[in-house]
Amino acid sequence: MQITRQADYAVRAVYYLTTLGQGNRAATSKIAAEQHIPPSFLAKIVSQLSVAGLLHTSRGARGGVSLARDPQGISLLDVVEAIDGPIHLNECVGDDGVCVFEDNCLMRPVWCDAQKDLVERLGSTNFSKFVNGQKAPVG
Repeated sequence: MQITRQADYAVRAVYYLTTLGQGNRAATSKIAAEQHIPPSFLAKIVSQLSVAGLLHTSRGARGGVSLARDPQGISLLDVVEAIDGPIHLNECVGDDGVCVFEDNCLMRPVWCDAQKDLVERLGSTNFSKFVNGQKAPVG
């Protein structure tokens, strides 16, 4: 499984805004340049993150993009799902009746556990953990 490039760019944009501090704004052109994100792609990403309630946007000379919440209240899961939708490692995870082997499948519990672990890990990793250049804890 691999998150989309768009979700990766979204994570980088939110990370960048986190480093600026709560309430500070940045022009999308600056975010795009500093995070190596194509500007037209970033515009779409910012729009999606804004609709999801993760970013505020404002136009004009004093406009820009800022976090809509404290970094403590924004998880990696929030950002990835705002862009890619809910995480599904396999179509059978969470949807009964999708697979003809559902009743006898030895793999489904593995997929379900792996998805649960991934969702919990992304959900418990919030952007406040990245303030001051800290790396996310492993394990």
